[in-house]
Amino acid sequence: MKKTAFIFPGQGSQEVGMGKAMYDFYPSVKKMFDDADDVLGYSLTTLMFEGPQEELTKTENAQPALLLNSIAINHVLKEEGINPSMTAGHSLGEYSALVASGSLDPMEAVQLVHTRGKLMEEAYPTGKGSMAAVLGLTQEEIEKVLEGFNDEEPVDLANINCPGQIVISGTKDGVAQASEQLSEAGAKRVLPLNVSGPFHSRLMKSASADFADHLSKNSISEASVPVYANVTAGPVTEADEIEKLLVEQLYSPVRFQQILEAFVEEDVDAIVEIGHGKVLSGLVRKVKRRMKTFNVQDPETVEQFTQWYKEDS
Repeated sequence: MKKTAFIFPGQGSQEVGMGKAMYDFYPSVKKMFDDADDVLGYSLTTLMFEGPQEELTKTENAQPALLLNSIAINHVLKEEGINPSMTAGHSLGEYSALVASGSLDPMEAVQLVHTRGKLMEEAYPTGKGSMAAVLGLTQEEIEKVLEGFNDEEPVDLANINCPGQIVISGTKDGVAQASEQLSEAGAKRVLPLNVSGPFHSRLMKSASADFADHLSKNSISEASVPVYANVTAGPVTEADEIEKLLVEQLYSPVRFQQILEAFVEEDVDAIVEIGHGKVLSGLVRKVKRRMKTFNVQDPETVEQFTQWYKEDS
């Protein structure tokens, strides 16, 4: 049996047309998409397949769309008898990881992340928050610059993605000022991100209480395989701990580099990105260039991965 870690993408990977090939090819995927439309009360499937992109990109739509796409692919792999040894996801992707680990019911998760997306949109006035990717500085160098930012113009570490790629988040003015200072401190580039809010910063704390209330109404189970949490970068299986960390995740940095380093230490045979795009596979190669990676997002890549997994197993 091969030892695999499944990783699931987060917001930003959405694209009109994603999931269509899987929907057309696998009856079980079509059923999951139809069920998701029913529980949401609108056709997420139409939005995913036909757009428009601007509507799909809205947080309250992008989050359930990305999750649905990922968990449907994971369901197909499960039908093939393929289960991960451990899972993780990038921000929103953590919910897909929890579904794959048996901790969250698939349709409850679709509704939950739809609500999460709404609360994140409402937590801070649209256009007043910002995020930017900082390339070429260490975490310590960035933290030193951010020490100068107080609660009036807060800027925090949001995503620690891989060596030399860290995202900051905060008020629009704060991120603009920090971007200048980081460039002066030697950053190769500081790139503003096309997002609607200051996600994974202290400015999201206002959303966390409402979200905790919604989360408590969902049935979170013990995970059947360890989920490596964004907040701690460590494995978690206990339901209470999972719930607590999901609330903290809203306003805490995503420690994805540390999660990938932990998977390397676990000596997995492959790290498998389940869902649309190849963003996370790229991060894996920055952490461990020779690590075997797969990106599974359509019937062809399902077949390629399944064939490798079942060889000599």
